Amino acid sequence: MKTITIQIMLALCLISCSNAQEKSKIANSTQLESNVDALVKQYQDLDIFSGVVLVAEKGKPKYYKAFGFANREKKLPNTLTTKFDIGSMNKSFTKTLILQLMEEGKLKVTDKLGDYLKGFPETAATKITILDLLKHRSGYGGYWGRDFNDLPIDQKRIPALVERIKKLPLDFEPGTDVQYSNAGYVLLGAIVQVITGRTYHQEVQERILNPLGMTETYVVDKSEVPDRAIGYLKDMKGNISSNAGFVEVPNPDGGFQSSAGDIVKFYTEYFYGATLLSKATKADDMFFKFTNENRTTGGAIPMAGGFPGANTAYYEVLRDEISIIVFANMDEPVAEQLGSGILAIVRGEEPKTPSLPAVQNIYNHYKKFGFSFIEDNFYSLIDNFHAEDPKGMILNDIGYDYLQNGEVEEALKFFHLNVKLFPEDANLWDSLGEGYYEKRDYKKSLEYYKKALEMDPRMTSAQEMIAKLESKK
Repeated sequence: MKTITIQIMLALCLISCSNAQEKSKIANSTQLESNVDALVKQYQDLDIFSGVVLVAEKGKPKYYKAFGFANREKKLPNTLTTKFDIGSMNKSFTKTLILQLMEEGKLKVTDKLGDYLKGFPETAATKITILDLLKHRSGYGGYWGRDFNDLPIDQKRIPALVERIKKLPLDFEPGTDVQYSNAGYVLLGAIVQVITGRTYHQEVQERILNPLGMTETYVVDKSEVPDRAIGYLKDMKGNISSNAGFVEVPNPDGGFQSSAGDIVKFYTEYFYGATLLSKATKADDMFFKFTNENRTTGGAIPMAGGFPGANTAYYEVLRDEISIIVFANMDEPVAEQLGSGILAIVRGEEPKTPSLPAVQNIYNHYKKFGFSFIEDNFYSLIDNFHAEDPKGMILNDIGYDYLQNGEVEEALKFFHLNVKLFPEDANLWDSLGEGYYEKRDYKKSLEYYKKALEMDPRMTSAQEMIAKLESKK
């Protein structure tokens, strides 16, 4: 009898210990579903979110649901296997390839751009290192321009983009400053092709997707991707349109199509595994050193990607091995905002109540309360705007909406307020010049274009318009 009692006690102890070990680190885990459902509904009621939400613990889903339509015109719903554009999350894949080639002794982070890609200006070729490209310190920023969306699709692939980047001026001396750089990651992808003799996309497929069993991730033109979410964006009045023509080609800086489940596989390996990158390589990398410092803090490491009509966000709580993924086929920064709200829920905190995007919010308040109200309350009205994006984009977008509708005087009001609020932004003076050009006030247009060029001598749009306007004299 005593033996049986001891055995029962041991069994109970094992069950108790096992339950203690397996206890979820998610606060109020039994209410996770109802709490996340309630938060998502707030976003859906504003019609600013459709997509997929996944909360995983140690790689296993604790909440996994799809919402809204992948294709509004055809009434096709989003599902757990719908493919979304992951935007700049691509950069993690590109970095992984570069570090793998470094492990194999095929490059060093101190190698120069000109060691692999020819035809660049001397400063770029001899001073930009692989590490500068990885760390956004090259001096190159973006490569998009007003003409980009209208280019033939072959002009949006890596070889043509490299040629386009060669013609760009450096914004600063390589290695002396930091500027987010899509161009830099395109160049890293081109370097991968030179070293391996294969396409960047083949390397991603064979070095990353196949080893991790990522069968729902596509590195082909998005027109060829099955079960794909169409991206949707709204103008200031809330009118919705698709993002056709945006990011048609997957490149090293963005454009893969994937499911939330596949991205959990990748980042679980990226943060915790040694299949793709060795522990020694991670120990030497500044980003992974940073993540190691946060393995006991409870802080969340964010990853995100987006462009008009597409937004993805990923938060990893390293201490607790909790992953939060939000894929949205609507405008950024909805995924980051919903993701941060879910992170608050996971921590047992109250999530922030969502509101309309800044552009719509400004427009609605302008129509209701007038222009002075916007000027006096601008910052409180843009509380949910993406923290890292320049705030001058907001009024600029409104101004261009009016300009495209032929309402030039309305556009000029917003352009003038923009340069008043952000007088150091050359791009906003350029927009003001365009507004006066549309008004056919060429004297003021030339004045403001010259102001923009004085502030940024590399601004090609201002250069072209000044030459055009001076030819009218």
